[in-house]
Amino acid sequence: MHHKPKHSTHHSPADSTDAHAKSHRWLLPVLLVAQLMVILDITAVNIALPHIAMDLKMSGSTISWTITSYSLIFGSLLLFGGRAADLLGRRRMFVTGLGVFTASSFASAMAGSAAMLFASRAGQGLGAAILSPAALSIITSAYQGSRRAKALSAWGAVGGAGAAVGVLVGGVLTQFTDWRTIFYVNLPVAAVLLFASLKVVPADTQKPRWRGLDLAGAALATTSLAAIVYGITQAHSAGWTSIQTHVCGIGGLAGLAAFAIYELHIDKPLLRVERIADRAVGGGLVLMLAVAGTIFGLFLLCSLYLQNVLGWGPLTTGLAFVPLALSAGIGSHAAGHVISKHGVRGPLAGSFAVAAVGMFLLSRVGAHGSYLTDVLPGMLVAGVALGVATVSVSMAILTGTRQEENGMISGLNSTGHEIGGTLGIAIFSTIAAGASGAILGPQAASGIGHAFLVAALVAGLASLVALAVLPRAQHFLAKLALNPQAMPVH
Repeated sequence: MHHKPKHSTHHSPADSTDAHAKSHRWLLPVLLVAQLMVILDITAVNIALPHIAMDLKMSGSTISWTITSYSLIFGSLLLFGGRAADLLGRRRMFVTGLGVFTASSFASAMAGSAAMLFASRAGQGLGAAILSPAALSIITSAYQGSRRAKALSAWGAVGGAGAAVGVLVGGVLTQFTDWRTIFYVNLPVAAVLLFASLKVVPADTQKPRWRGLDLAGAALATTSLAAIVYGITQAHSAGWTSIQTHVCGIGGLAGLAAFAIYELHIDKPLLRVERIADRAVGGGLVLMLAVAGTIFGLFLLCSLYLQNVLGWGPLTTGLAFVPLALSAGIGSHAAGHVISKHGVRGPLAGSFAVAAVGMFLLSRVGAHGSYLTDVLPGMLVAGVALGVATVSVSMAILTGTRQEENGMISGLNSTGHEIGGTLGIAIFSTIAAGASGAILGPQAASGIGHAFLVAALVAGLASLVALAVLPRAQHFLAKLALNPQAMPVH
């Protein structure tokens, strides 16, 4: 007589289905946490800037490179990172980006000089540029229909909430530990993400395809943008009319022109430059530079004013940004409903005009000001307006794109955001340092006020650009009706 074994060594199809469903359930949280980690390392460092400057003996606009070296590499390599995910494998690139980001986080925490910190932050930017588009590509391939819409909505929410969470995390860690903890905390989080990603992220089924990566285009774009940002940040010390400033500025612009020409003449470009001729795409890209630069500048200048002029601690400063995050969230939520009725031209022109008012209110900050009367009103006004503008400008860029262009145009949208933020930090920190001779200490108030005033002028100019460049409501709404998935989901 034969007896059946009590435990079979074979798994039934039902068991395999359950295991797949379980891993699929954890896929989105893993990818969202990875994206949150990438975003946190921008705003969390904002709060720690004064402490980093004192510890590593930075001065003037040099301090802004703590953020710029990260966001510049991140933004200028996003298109390349997206292309690499398509050709080399999504999971391979996600894990590679996570590894580079983690190693660079450790190097940032161990930095003993400003140069070492800047180089390590650039490494973090490289890791983020590989990881982030790979994660987004995994989402778009793993989810379909309404599930994809919800997943992309969650992805967008992480992007918005990350800024608020970042200032709070940065404030807590800097107040009770040390600024280096901001980077050390990435290590255990990344270890968990690495273990989880190998379990839940679908394995790549194709071999890596190295041809078509366009390394030359990526190198040309990154070098050109770096030259422009370097020229702006060093203009105060070298002189705006100096040979160095002119060589960096003109050389960078010439490099971008060469990049555009090069991309037009290769079979598999990082960016189809001709798409920028579309008024919504090209105009939206210009306005994305303006809105991102204004937002990044707002966080930086408010942080420096609260800590260095008013003498607030990191935790209190982090909490002071909560109203800004809430007001921006309200603006972002309202934007979808406004756009569906009025297109993007009117809402963008109006939101930039309101943002200009908020920045003008902030330009009145003084050495003996107060948060409630000198900072909060302008912060709230600018926050709501910039929340509307951020969603509206993304909609302008993404609506009407062809199905096969979704990845490329989404990458262009993200690139515009990061590069705009990079330029904003470089310009506004240089103005703040140049107007008062310092960006640290109570004497920085007048320089910070000047920088806010320039931000108001930029927002006012962007309002006029929106009216002149973007398509009228009826034309845009016709495109939106053909591409409803571009609308943000609330």
